[in-house]
Amino acid sequence: MRPTLQVRLSQHLALTPQLQQSIRLLQLSTLELHQEVEQMLASNPLLEPDEEHDTAVAPPGASPAERVSDERVSDREERSTDSAETDGSGDAAGAEEMRAEDFGTTERDDWENGTERDDFDGIREQPSSSSGSSGDDDERPETEAPDASLQDVLRAQMAGMHLGEVDRAALLALIESLNDDGYLEDPLDDLVLALLGEESDEEQREQLLDTFKCALKWLQSMEPAGVGARDLGECLELQLRTHPRSPEQALAIVICRRHLDLLAKRDWRRLMSLTGADDDLLRGAQAMIATLEPKPGRRFARSDNRPVVPDVIVQKSGRGFRVMINPDVLPKLRINELYAQALRATRGGVSNSPLGGQLQEARWFIKNIQQRFDTILRVSEAIVERQRGFFTHGELAMKPLVLREIADELGLHESTISRVTTAKYMATPWGTFELKYFFGSSLSTEAGGNASSTAVRALIKQFIAAEDTSNPLSDSQLSTMLGEQGITVARRTVAKYREALKLAPANLRKSR
Repeated sequence: MRPTLQVRLSQHLALTPQLQQSIRLLQLSTLELHQEVEQMLASNPLLEPDEEHDTAVAPPGASPAERVSDERVSDREERSTDSAETDGSGDAAGAEEMRAEDFGTTERDDWENGTERDDFDGIREQPSSSSGSSGDDDERPETEAPDASLQDVLRAQMAGMHLGEVDRAALLALIESLNDDGYLEDPLDDLVLALLGEESDEEQREQLLDTFKCALKWLQSMEPAGVGARDLGECLELQLRTHPRSPEQALAIVICRRHLDLLAKRDWRRLMSLTGADDDLLRGAQAMIATLEPKPGRRFARSDNRPVVPDVIVQKSGRGFRVMINPDVLPKLRINELYAQALRATRGGVSNSPLGGQLQEARWFIKNIQQRFDTILRVSEAIVERQRGFFTHGELAMKPLVLREIADELGLHESTISRVTTAKYMATPWGTFELKYFFGSSLSTEAGGNASSTAVRALIKQFIAAEDTSNPLSDSQLSTMLGEQGITVARRTVAKYREALKLAPANLRKSR
């Protein structure tokens, strides 16, 4: 082949370091953003926290690229929207800057075809106002985790026990094998093999297994009651044995040992048939079991739950709503003027200084943070405008909304809207919600309109809350009731929405 020269003309998207940083900052949560700010402050001496002002500003002598003026930041924080007056227009320059994010894909919301993401678990105000209910672990209020762990508490109790060296070591090994809920997940045989290895003889393994069995009895006698159990039934039985003896206690032990699955299904007739207990005795045993703790180590677990800090605050203002960035989440930064002036005074100026790159990096960082909050505010204003019914009347008035609608209105890409609405929260008169909460697929109505899936879930929750617990509503009945409201929803969709709300099926909601 003869070597030849060819000229080809092509276009491609080049992501500059500044644009890459802008994209990354946009998708960070508030906590991650503050961690990013701390890292930047530690690595860049030309960037410093602005402790003298309420907003991120540079000194008066700074260049326009360095400055985040009081007027601009104040305008961004105080910008408000009246739903009757907002025109939905945004900053054209900001939109053009973010158009470079027009790449990648965004999952669309679609409950009906089963591909919708789990975007609708709204995060409400902390602490939650919902009360705990017996039989549902997820709804029980969590107690504040103490300083001592479950293992610390058990080791402290072990210090008062008169045990030999081998027994103490075996008990300590079991304590260290407990999971966060207080259960012993590994079989004793596996623990023996892990300690002795496959090459050990049968006699050694049997001897150590007997030692572990004794140690397990000591462990299960410790507080909290139920610790060291291998399964839920054993955990409940250990707690019941600490109760005074009574017919209810004896029946409860039998149920936990043999018929826990029937109790979960609330199959009262079969329980009475198998245990020979009458209705009153069975009610007493059920009530006793309901008071037990299925996860005895739960109160010692160090919870990672933190209060949700909203990025955006929405307040009632006249006939509309005022939308503003939460000043508590806004980083307050500025260029270190002392270093900046020293750089300008050097021979050759800023460009020839080794610190010139860090000065430009600090300018970009401040500008990208400003742009991040501008974009969040613009998207929030558009959401409030579209979902005015929710802010006035609650979730029953939620309208269908998808990412594409907001993206088209603001001149941004869906991927940008997806980044903005992920792990960003809005404080509303009805509680604090993730921005994704306000997006939901549409369901057809008999009148020819559309209803939001979020509003439909709210209706389902309302129907179930008002039902007769002795004759709870089935998914088919809920579908029929929604049809009477003019909303066409299949039974399968009702079941999916009910499961998303963490509501049990009719047979498990039934009470005698």
